[in-house]
Amino acid sequence: MYYMYILRTSSNTLYIGQTNDLEKRLKEHKNKSSKAAKYIRYFKSFKLVYSEKYSTRKEAMQREYQLKKWSRVKKEALITGDVK
Repeated sequence: MYYMYILRTSSNTLYIGQTNDLEKRLKEHKNKSSKAAKYIRYFKSFKLVYSEKYSTRKEAMQREYQLKKWSRVKKEALITGDVK
């Protein structure tokens, strides 16, 4: 199983990523490990605000790429359930 996920940082910015182990990935970000995204390391904290499951990495990566091109307003609507 693969996941596309959105994190909200302590500065209210959004980070979009994908992984095959969401729990492990969130721990890497939280512990600011060398495997954590450099972007996330700059913030005190973050929380998982949205995720989607996919059967292949390709699908998760395509969705991640798609969402990264979206406006902030559209991403917020997805998080709150107003958009698919």
